Amino acid sequence: MGDAEDEHADRLFQALADTTRRDIVRLTLQGEHSVSSLARRYPMSFAAVQKHVATLERAGVVVKRRSGREQLVRADIAAIREVVALLDRYEEIWRGRIERIRDLLDEPSDIPARPSGEPPEGASP
Repeated sequence: MGDAEDEHADRLFQALADTTRRDIVRLTLQGEHSVSSLARRYPMSFAAVQKHVATLERAGVVVKRRSGREQLVRADIAAIREVVALLDRYEEIWRGRIERIRDLLDEPSDIPARPSGEPPEGASP
């Protein structure tokens, strides 16, 4: 990944690292919610919920629009799919590493096995 992709991934994962923000995403995947209706769900101030929504919006995970006096929030499904794609890429990298380790462990060793308790060659008794 390049620097810009890394920064974007950092924003996405930072936004999703908080329980409240993940819950906001879950709710807004089900439908559009006003910030005020979201704020009523959590034991925190309206301003705190606004900050959570702003963090999600900066990461591109949710989209906010005005409707009269209300700010309506909905999850951006394309951004959620992007997170899934990122996680899939990381999984692919790790699976490749695990396979390589497995291959290394399965390779026959050129080092002859010695009986247990016998000191290595050249070691003084």
